[in-house]
Amino acid sequence: MTRSTPLMLLLAASFSAAALPAVAAAPAGTQQPAAAASAPVLVTAAQWQQMRSDGSRYPVFAKEQQRAERLVRGMIKAGIDVPVPKDKGGGYTHEQHKRNYQAIQAAGALYRLTGDKVYADYARDLLLGYAKLYPGLGAHPQGRGQIPGRLFWQTLNDSVWLVSAVQGYDAIRDSLSAADRKTIDDNVFRPMADFLSGTPENFDKIHNHATWAVAAVGMTGYVLRDTTYVDKALNGSKRDGSAGFLKQVDQLFSPDGYYEEGPYYQRYALAPFILFANAVQRNEPQHGIFKRRDGVLLKAVDSLVQSSYGGYFFPINDAILDKGLDTEELVAGIDIAYAQTSDARLLSVAKAQKRVLLSPEGLQVAQALAQDKAKPFAFVPTLLRDGPDGTEGALAILRMGGENGQALVMKNTKQGMGHGHFDKLNWLFYDNGQRVVSDYGAARFLNIEAKAGGIYLPENNSWARQTLAHNTLVVNEQSHFGGDWKKGQALAPTPLLFAVNDDTQIASARMDGAYDGVSFTRTQVLLAHPALTEPVVLDLLRVNGNKAARYDLPLHFNGHIMDAGFKAQSAVAARPVLGKANGYQHVWIDASSEPSSEARSLTWLLDGRFYTYRFASTAPSRALIGESGANDPSFNLRREPMLLQRVDGQAATTFYGVLEPHGQYDGTAETVRGANSRIDRIAHYRGKDADVLVLDLAGGKRVALGIADDPSKGGAHEVSGDGHSWRWDGGWKRFDTGSGKDGK
Repeated sequence: MTRSTPLMLLLAASFSAAALPAVAAAPAGTQQPAAAASAPVLVTAAQWQQMRSDGSRYPVFAKEQQRAERLVRGMIKAGIDVPVPKDKGGGYTHEQHKRNYQAIQAAGALYRLTGDKVYADYARDLLLGYAKLYPGLGAHPQGRGQIPGRLFWQTLNDSVWLVSAVQGYDAIRDSLSAADRKTIDDNVFRPMADFLSGTPENFDKIHNHATWAVAAVGMTGYVLRDTTYVDKALNGSKRDGSAGFLKQVDQLFSPDGYYEEGPYYQRYALAPFILFANAVQRNEPQHGIFKRRDGVLLKAVDSLVQSSYGGYFFPINDAILDKGLDTEELVAGIDIAYAQTSDARLLSVAKAQKRVLLSPEGLQVAQALAQDKAKPFAFVPTLLRDGPDGTEGALAILRMGGENGQALVMKNTKQGMGHGHFDKLNWLFYDNGQRVVSDYGAARFLNIEAKAGGIYLPENNSWARQTLAHNTLVVNEQSHFGGDWKKGQALAPTPLLFAVNDDTQIASARMDGAYDGVSFTRTQVLLAHPALTEPVVLDLLRVNGNKAARYDLPLHFNGHIMDAGFKAQSAVAARPVLGKANGYQHVWIDASSEPSSEARSLTWLLDGRFYTYRFASTAPSRALIGESGANDPSFNLRREPMLLQRVDGQAATTFYGVLEPHGQYDGTAETVRGANSRIDRIAHYRGKDADVLVLDLAGGKRVALGIADDPSKGGAHEVSGDGHSWRWDGGWKRFDTGSGKDGK
């Protein structure tokens, strides 16, 4: 999964816990010796010298330096180009300013690592070009949002530019003449820091855009020895602690290190969080930033790795599917976290990344890899609480079979601010290295100019965020919270249960308030049994409303349909559309059944493995097979299949099902085995305050699972049906028998 990752160079100014102390930021206006006033403070001269001496001994570090040299040599050959900003994302001027900040940062590092003044001169000349350009810039002509950027169309990109460039500048600043240093200080870095810190509507947010802004301003403050910038960065534009970096650390992460906007944005926000934390620790260790909130920033690195499968992050909320563990932000996180903790599990991630920072931490990781110190990173069942106090929902991750075995992700988290989707109690399932039950993620083609410059497309609102685009309950064809994320932000699911043992893993949560007068509870189980070739997923969703309604339960899956185990009328002459709004306008109906209370099945094939989904409900339901992509004139949506269960005219109902991986198809050998499901039947029984799901397996085996209505509470429960009775104490219990006679 190795990619060319420019931000790797941006993030090189990290530090080692054992490194020599830097020159502390002096109060603005304080006189210092010329050398001390311009010496590097993000990575010290002594640290650079150590990397210069030792880096070639460790292959990963040496390759990283060679990569940087190729980048900068190519830029030097192309010549200085500092264009007047005019293009939106993906356009020429946008991309050129990105290349420039990458080159400034890389050139600064190479000057220190090689001693070659050519690199310092090139970075200087680029920055002098910006010193001529920047003072005359106003709002970007393609500006987005309330606060357009100046170099870029959104302020966020300006912040990223400053975070990058100030690191390169720190590395070369003491090589410049006093005149050039003053020109660059006063015409580039100070006005950029003033612009960012002077827009409190962005700078003082508790949001990833603000994290980039405060990191940029704070790091600039350390380099320029201006404590006003540093104070604003740490404590907000008012310098009173009501905003700023410290507030963001306290508010945006849960005690488990889960980031409110989800793994995709946790990956993006990790860069400024970790990078600026390094700068704070380096210059003002009295803040104890890596110990704050029981080391939450280091926990964030671990939780982000746990929030992945097959090398890719779980694509919940506004996520792009191709972001994973090799992303440059996580390379920085792994290197810095290892330097802080010496946790050898992190080295296995670094080994797979095949990248390190050009920094003391990167050198430390490269050395440890060369000494073969890496230990496997254990991907384990994990409950990641959400909210600053850990009381606003949770992400439940159930796993069996190791890294590429089975992973069931139940999204019981809070809204995730403006990047959140309307998908409470949504779920995803991974198996055999594949996304089996999928989440669409974001409707966006990042930085592709032909697709609106890479911004979120209109279909992100009309489809990707809508509840129908996810695997959870839709009531009366309306999205959760009426599609209002601010309303959703105040209401989180209530986790009821998370339990793990060798053959059964279970998670449960309840959602109130997604719809007026409607409460729904979902319990999901990852269950192994000797009669099954792979663990299966059990799903139980109970919904109670105060009046009759239409209840839809979608399932979005990857694969080619092998068999629809129910009678349905196919739409072959024309493809009707499912509805008119809230995502329904984007679904073609390919087949539809009549209402029935009997269990149905659907089997599909994905990457050589079969998947059979058996499903039913306690009220008669229709089964519809559809595909995304209707009403999409610009071809912005992927065409993906879905199954929809529909119950009409009921105030309450229960949906239940089982998803079974089985068999193998080998196209090369032309062999098929295990293509038939090993589950003969799924049945549901209801008691006074609990449900039982029963699976009849091939060979006469039976497994039953009892689930209390509120599994967070104790008490005795009893459910009877079909001549059997199940009794248990507590939230849940599993019953296995070999003869079909269930025990107590």
